[in-house]
Amino acid sequence: MRRLLTTLALATLLTSPALADPLRAWVTSGDRTFSLTEQAPVEPTDAVGTLPLLTIDASERHQTIVGFGAAITDSSAHILQSRLSKAQRQALLKELFGRDGNGLGFSLTRLTIGASDFSLDHYSLDDAPGGAPDPELKHFSVARPAAEVFPTVREALSINPDLRTIASPWSAPAWMKTTGSLVKGQLKDEAYPVYARFFARYVKAAADHGVPTDYLTIQNEPDFEPKDYPGMRWTAVDRARFFADHLAPVFAQEGIRSRVLDWDHNWDQPEQALTVFANPKARQFVSGVAWHCYAGQVRAQEVVRAAYPDKEVFLTECSGGEWAPDYSDSFTWMMRNLIIGSTRHGSRGVVMWNLVLDEKHGPYKGGCDTCRGVVTVHSRTGAVTRNQEYYAFGHASRFVKPGAVRIGSPAELGSVDSVAFENKDGSHVLIALNHGTKPARFAIADGNKRFPVTLPPKAAGTYVW
Repeated sequence: MRRLLTTLALATLLTSPALADPLRAWVTSGDRTFSLTEQAPVEPTDAVGTLPLLTIDASERHQTIVGFGAAITDSSAHILQSRLSKAQRQALLKELFGRDGNGLGFSLTRLTIGASDFSLDHYSLDDAPGGAPDPELKHFSVARPAAEVFPTVREALSINPDLRTIASPWSAPAWMKTTGSLVKGQLKDEAYPVYARFFARYVKAAADHGVPTDYLTIQNEPDFEPKDYPGMRWTAVDRARFFADHLAPVFAQEGIRSRVLDWDHNWDQPEQALTVFANPKARQFVSGVAWHCYAGQVRAQEVVRAAYPDKEVFLTECSGGEWAPDYSDSFTWMMRNLIIGSTRHGSRGVVMWNLVLDEKHGPYKGGCDTCRGVVTVHSRTGAVTRNQEYYAFGHASRFVKPGAVRIGSPAELGSVDSVAFENKDGSHVLIALNHGTKPARFAIADGNKRFPVTLPPKAAGTYVW
């Protein structure tokens, strides 16, 4: 009996909150007092008094996370490959993609198929001499991305083999379009079959250069025709027809397994994806929906997800810029809408726009002249400025690992928004934002554990236990 009592007492001690592992916390504040700064560890305690409880529910299971990151545009790759020394480039890529304690651990990126506004010039991957039609794709070439973009991706993959890619074109080749130009216009009906083969050629050519295409969208922002950089309008009905009658058969014939996403545009038109999924063949082929942040509200993701819960959700583009220069306001907005809001509304991955830009917000060719990169590299010195995007995304990418599952947490607790995850190793991660003007005091509750914390105003905290 005495031995039994001793065993029971020992078991009680080992499972009591006081002997549980402490909670670790990292905080970024809008006033820049903290920038992903680790705080003192918090021991679990029963003495939380009347603190409101932010309760984690690991039995509530949602989407599996692919990752967080930013686009390796032509401009980003050019800066990394041409304006930095090899040592500088490797150090920065290790900081952005590395998975050790100091790296951000970016595990999702986006590539452009041909030029965007963040390219040094306008081009496609099939520019025949004189703009002549090339239905046999004899002039198809990935020489341009192979020069700087693909080497950058390969370096990032060597640092983080879990890195996944999303590829998107801004325009079909000019000879396929009604304008005969990369700027404005629509895809000609007779170009549908060859454009499907074009996508297959890209996926295979990129793979030959060591760059996988895990996800593909067929048109960046298909409801917008920019005036001074590549773009193409493509209606939902016609995209559905392309998916069903052209791309699906070609991918099946070529054995291409890249997952295809529709829309790749703003939150303000969920009916676009709904229209595509109304086509049964397109619905069977298309894996999910890609969203941008520039119009509408993040809850629009839920409209499509509620109708088609089997479809994947990604936030594939959002950019910070000098139109929102206040650090605190823009950091808070990103945390609330992109990191917390988008994942709460189903996103498996969240991708910022340019990974790297220079101090002049470029290089760019048309389009946005005030966009920020996640980091700014100064052309003369190679010095790196880590922008608010760096810290906002770092609150997720460093701690929420690929394969993590979103679990239950309250959307709001007073002035605190939150989202929670369980990593594959069983660790729990809570990302919280205090968007109020006063410190928020609360206790994180997970099973029988209670961790009292204080989050400064206009600040984000990531908590890991």
